Amino acid sequence: MKKPALFLLASLVAACASTPTVSTDADPQGEFARYRTFRWIQSPQDVSPLLRQRIVEGVNSQLVARGWSESADADVAIAAHVATRQRQDIDTFYNGPAYAGWGWRGPWAVGTVGTSVRTYEVGTLVVDLFDTRTRQAVWRGTAEGTVPSSQERLNEGVQAGIVEMFKQLPAGR
Repeated sequence: MKKPALFLLASLVAACASTPTVSTDADPQGEFARYRTFRWIQSPQDVSPLLRQRIVEGVNSQLVARGWSESADADVAIAAHVATRQRQDIDTFYNGPAYAGWGWRGPWAVGTVGTSVRTYEVGTLVVDLFDTRTRQAVWRGTAEGTVPSSQERLNEGVQAGIVEMFKQLPAGR
């Protein structure tokens, strides 16, 4: 009975961990009421062309939904970057009688120790917005999450991160 409960708990924790963690930062002096147009100065490098295209389209759709449009003579310039790194989680589980803790063990206190190592990749998407008139950064959004092995789940995670990021873009009116 304990093993199915532990499996369910581990599955729920893993599902929560795969949702991108989003944070944003905005310049309080940013003139968000003035911004209506955007252009790209750097799309993400070192990713597949399809993922780059999906990121650009995702950001564009969020800005267009806010009433912005793409223009060569834009109010805001966009730069996006993607980085990945490997992480490891090491978990040790002790299985034995509760009274055998803190190093005291009698002949009847037998237990086992199991250690598991999990290596996985974490990806971070950073989107920066710059005021083209002042050439100053006005907003940064980051989304970070575990990179799934499925391309479909990766695309869903990237899009979810972009949507959540731009929910936090200051309103212009």
